[in-house]
Amino acid sequence: MSTPAFEHRQASHCESGVVSALVRHSGVQMSEPMAFGLSSALSFAYLPFVKLNGLPLIAYRMPPKSILRGLRKPLGWKIRFETFRSPKAGRERLDRLLDAGHVVGLQTSVFWLPYFPQDLRFHFNAHNLLVFGREQDGYRISDPVFEEPVVCEADALERARFARGVLAPKGLLYYAETPAQLPDWNAALPAAMRRTCRIMLKTPLPLIGVRGIHRLARAVRRLSMEDARASKLFVGHIVRMQEEIGTGGAGFRFIEAAFLQEAAELLGRPVFAEHAQQLIEIGDAWREFALTAARMCRDREPLNPARLADALDAMGHREKAFFQALERSL
Repeated sequence: MSTPAFEHRQASHCESGVVSALVRHSGVQMSEPMAFGLSSALSFAYLPFVKLNGLPLIAYRMPPKSILRGLRKPLGWKIRFETFRSPKAGRERLDRLLDAGHVVGLQTSVFWLPYFPQDLRFHFNAHNLLVFGREQDGYRISDPVFEEPVVCEADALERARFARGVLAPKGLLYYAETPAQLPDWNAALPAAMRRTCRIMLKTPLPLIGVRGIHRLARAVRRLSMEDARASKLFVGHIVRMQEEIGTGGAGFRFIEAAFLQEAAELLGRPVFAEHAQQLIEIGDAWREFALTAARMCRDREPLNPARLADALDAMGHREKAFFQALERSL
C-alpha cells in the first residue's frame, strides 16, 4: 500500500517534535521551538503526591498533551483524541486511520518500544510518536528522538500503547481533523508569553512555577545524611527527570529561548532576543546543577544537600526575575 508523503525531522523533545511535524504536514511551516513556545508549554512542577518508581514527579513543562491542546486556538486547528478499552479496538482504529491517509500521533511507553537501545528503555508512559504508514506486520514510525524513521512490530507497538502505571496511555491516539492555519503572530505570540509568565509566577498552587522550584529546594535541604543511599536516589531522580525524561529542565529552557528568538524576528522586537539570551544562561545553570548533583550521586564529590538546595533556590530567584522582566516587556 502507498503511504502519505511525510517529512521526518529529528527533534529535541517528543511532543513538540510530533506537533510541529503534524503542523508542517498540514501545510503550515512551524519549527519545534515555535510549537513549544506558542503553546505555553514551559513550566515547573514538584508533585510529591504523584510517584514515578516511588519518587515524586518533577516536571519542567506542562502536562502531556498541553502542546497539542495549546496550539488548537492560535492555529484554528481541530485535533481529535481517542482512547480505547481494548488493544484490539485500538489497533483496528489505528489501521483504519492510516488506510484513510491520516498521520496518527500515539502516546506510548518507552520501555516497550524495541527500536530504543536497551539501556535507554525505562517505564515512562508519555512518549509521543507519529505513525505514517504500515508494512506487513509493522508500522512506519516517525519518532522525533531518532535521526531516521523506524519500523516497529505491531505487537510491540500495541504493548507500548497499552502499558499500565502512571500516565498510562490507554491506547491514546490523535490526528488532525482540519488543517492548521497561519496564526496572527502579533496577537498569538504575546498571548503565549503572557500565559507562560502567569504559569511560572502566578499559579495559586505552591508546587507550580518558581514556588515549586523553592519547594523542591526545601525537600532537598531536608535529605538525611544518615541515609545516604536514599538521599542519593532522590538526587539522582531529580537529575533523571531534568536531563533524561523528555528534554528536561535545561533543554526546555533552550527550546523556549529559541522560540523567543523567532518571536523577536516575527514581531520586530529585539528585546525578546535579549530575553532569549538570559534564558539560555538560566538553562546553562540548570545543566551545571545537574552535573554537580550527578557527581555527588557517583561519589565524585561528597553528598551535600544544602549546597544543592542553595543552587535550586538561586535558580528559583533567577527564573522569577526573568519572567517578571519578560512580563514587563509585553
